[in-house]
Amino acid sequence: MNFRLILNVIGMALLIISGFMVLPVVVSLHYGQHDTLPLVLSCVISFVTGASIYLITRKHRKEEIRHRDAFIIVTFTWVIVSLFGSMPFMLTGTLNSFTDAFFESMAGFTTTGASVLTDIEASPKGLLFWRSMSQWIGGMGIILFALAILPLLGTGGMQLFKAEVPEISVDKLRPRIIDTAKALWFIYVTLTAADALLLILSGMNLYDAISHAFTTMATGGFSTKNSSIAHFQSPSIEYITSFFMFCAGINYSLYFYVFKGKVSKLWKTSEFRFYFGVVALATVLITVNLWMASVNSPVDSFRYALFQVISLMTTTGYATADYELWAPFAQTILIVIMFFGGMIGSTGGGIKQVRILLMLKQGYREMYQLIHPRAVTSVKLDDKFLDKEILGSIWGLVFLFLGVCVIATIGVAATGTDIVTSVTTVISASCNVGPAFGIAGPAENYAAIPTAGKWILIFCMLTGRLEVYTVLILFVPRFWRK
Repeated sequence: MNFRLILNVIGMALLIISGFMVLPVVVSLHYGQHDTLPLVLSCVISFVTGASIYLITRKHRKEEIRHRDAFIIVTFTWVIVSLFGSMPFMLTGTLNSFTDAFFESMAGFTTTGASVLTDIEASPKGLLFWRSMSQWIGGMGIILFALAILPLLGTGGMQLFKAEVPEISVDKLRPRIIDTAKALWFIYVTLTAADALLLILSGMNLYDAISHAFTTMATGGFSTKNSSIAHFQSPSIEYITSFFMFCAGINYSLYFYVFKGKVSKLWKTSEFRFYFGVVALATVLITVNLWMASVNSPVDSFRYALFQVISLMTTTGYATADYELWAPFAQTILIVIMFFGGMIGSTGGGIKQVRILLMLKQGYREMYQLIHPRAVTSVKLDDKFLDKEILGSIWGLVFLFLGVCVIATIGVAATGTDIVTSVTTVISASCNVGPAFGIAGPAENYAAIPTAGKWILIFCMLTGRLEVYTVLILFVPRFWRK
């Protein structure tokens, strides 16, 4: 493994982060709050560290990034960037514990949205802007951003793209991966700008609109308000946010075709139809349940159901209602759809829609084979027959994902946390959702989780964001052998 090359890319990632930190400084100066100096110091420390690492290792920047190097780069970049991203929380005095500051930062960059801030609105605006921006950066991926501006990564760029966006098969939308990354970022920025504009037109101020657009398109869910989107008491804001959360859960490669005028490709994609169908079914079931179990009108029941279904399934984590007060039927549906996540190639977390779809197809195929043992069958996705190796890798990922959830749940419970909170916080962290149930429900936060439990959840966030294999492979002794 080429550790100098690995450090070179990590150094560049810190330089990128330091550049993004300039915007929160501008916001802080505009509002004249006390977080200006801490943000400047965080920016300078990140820049100096990143520049030093990059300059020391610059001779290795054009070397080929091998497959194993890519896994180390992606995982350690997320850890180190989250480490430096935690500085503003500590330097401002908003969070005095390193564990809490690192937890908040990791929740940002992994777009989990699990927060330990007990009074969000009391925090300085520059810091909250950085908090939202960290999710926006993590949404599309620091490595993917680096690919868009660093042609120096050369032929090794594809290895990074595979590690950061582990598609069933990496679809090069354009001949060169650099152009692909640029196209994806252009789409990402365009959708974010459109979301912010509509929120402004619906009554949000510029600061709140941009902050929420960042975390909506990143499916992160950090809000500038204690009561999240419910603070605004605006059906139009809720519907706009629901729409863009749904959009954020769509495979971004499909937007490339839509923007080229090939709109039909969207509905022709079986994963999109499945994604749309799950949202529709869950929304209808919860709407009926809310309407029959409460005094809400059918319109309000639909609005609440639609928002929470899309929010939790796309792993955004916004809230417009305290769903812990809903009937067990509705709560169960919400917990189940957390696993589904968004489409593969989206900013959403979870297992991903296409994997759920393929597991259902594989399950049906096995039952059909029992009825017709001599029949020759195969699993097909969008008119393409899938190899057994692909299906095997999906089952392997799901098994490891659930295995991490089980072990982590036992670990969190061992800290003295109640079983409901332990189970749902692990699911929420692993699926990068944010709010859970129990003492970490939509009306509470993660501040009451013991320190050891927070570190377990930090690991779950990282594992879930990088889709299990990328992190767990580093714990395999054979990986480190020549």
